[in-house]
Amino acid sequence: MHTNDPAGKLRLKTLFLFCVVGALASCTAPTPFQELLENHGRQYDLLIRNGRVLEGLDSLARPADVLTRNDTILFIGEVDTAAIVVGQVIDATGKYVTPGFIDTHAHGDPLETPGFENFLAMGVTTICLGQDGDSPEYEDIRPWMEKVDSIGPGVNVALFAGHGTLRQLSGAGYKPVPEPAEIARMEALLIDALDAGCFGMATGLEYTPGTYAGDEELAALAKIVGARNGLVMSHVRNEDNDAIENSIRELLRQGRYCNVQVSHLKVVYGKGAERAEEVLALLDSARSNSAYTVTADIYPYTASYTGIGIVFPQWAKPPADYEEVKRERKEELLNFLREKVMARNGPEATLFGTEPYAGKTLAEVAAEQGRPFENVLLDIGPGGASGAYFVMDEALQGRLLEDPHVMICSDGSPNMHHPRGYGSFAKIIEQYVQEEQRLSLAEGVRKMTSLPAQVLGLENRGLLRAGYHADILIFDPQKIRARATFSEPHQLAEGMEWVIVNGKTAFHQGQLVRKEGKVLKK
Repeated sequence: MHTNDPAGKLRLKTLFLFCVVGALASCTAPTPFQELLENHGRQYDLLIRNGRVLEGLDSLARPADVLTRNDTILFIGEVDTAAIVVGQVIDATGKYVTPGFIDTHAHGDPLETPGFENFLAMGVTTICLGQDGDSPEYEDIRPWMEKVDSIGPGVNVALFAGHGTLRQLSGAGYKPVPEPAEIARMEALLIDALDAGCFGMATGLEYTPGTYAGDEELAALAKIVGARNGLVMSHVRNEDNDAIENSIRELLRQGRYCNVQVSHLKVVYGKGAERAEEVLALLDSARSNSAYTVTADIYPYTASYTGIGIVFPQWAKPPADYEEVKRERKEELLNFLREKVMARNGPEATLFGTEPYAGKTLAEVAAEQGRPFENVLLDIGPGGASGAYFVMDEALQGRLLEDPHVMICSDGSPNMHHPRGYGSFAKIIEQYVQEEQRLSLAEGVRKMTSLPAQVLGLENRGLLRAGYHADILIFDPQKIRARATFSEPHQLAEGMEWVIVNGKTAFHQGQLVRKEGKVLKK
């Protein structure tokens, strides 16, 4: 270019100099990997190569390597293997790499079954215990936490303070209206549990003693949870179709003071996706008008599981003397049991999960004994058995599950006679992602990782990011299978190739390798 304009020549020279300087800067600026070496050296514990990384948000997978040291992810990107020394290399070619799954509503005793292989086989690396109002009965929960850490569970454990347990420890027990001193004691116990590291309070208002609690008591405790940025997680008072909205509204009243979550969201006896929309609209409305989070979790099965007391009237359960009830109100109780079970889809829809009737329906047991099913229940009593109850609708529950504010839980344990404890998270991938394509894999992973981590307040978990804890899964989604069934509920899920907990391989190719979990504290 030729010009006689001196100003123009000056501008061209300036532009040229900027280009040269920019080019030199781009040549000398360290890459992210070079910065890693400068900051962290050459020695690392684990390199996952050539995987398709899903961060945990609803986004597309990207090809990347993952590099860890101790329990922490240090780098995600392209790694020059010639520049580092690494203890273990995993080739993830053709597989997805995701954060470990988080089960927001689980059961089990890490002091009795610390391995928790049922959860690890599904890809669950963190479970929340203390559910349905029932947590370890310690006035000071710290010694329990220390015992669990000393044993070393297979998964990380996040604990909630059980509201029913607070009632028992405070002396309130089954009182409909506790004394002021008992309320004060509950408050003090809750404060101490939260200060010890509990993530909030779990209520079980369909069970004793939680069912005796009223608004004033629950609000007082919710205020304490809110002051510490915790979560009230609730098995609401009644999940039946004609009562679910009122039960949720009761929880939402506590949501004026703290974050709230509906446990294992369901509508018993409800039918159709339209009914699900009505329930979701109630939660959406509360969410849009609240300074706090309003969420729910759900398991992908249409049968619940709980104690047989669910079909008994309140007046036959503690603190009532059951033997006295049988003597004085026998016919009334028999009529109640008959009507209740028939309203719950009949005796064929109750499948016992405990001995001596495990694996048999109430109808089958009654036929074997040659007497009415209500008489069988009368003899068993409200505390004498547990079972699965086929009382939900697939279309309704499926629509609830799709909602972006609903995360996944199992509500299961290592020994529960229900497939949800061994299959829930695998079933999400196998059925809802792969077979029915109701969720993308990225969205399914988000509902099992970053969403629960955010709601729980789990620091530096639930995402694959540098600086986050190395709870990592490696799997081919097409190979994931939930093998557990109602007849054989204790079959481990298949296909979760590598499960890494706190930077160490915990589960590989169907086998427990080591227990690397710990108690997480808020």
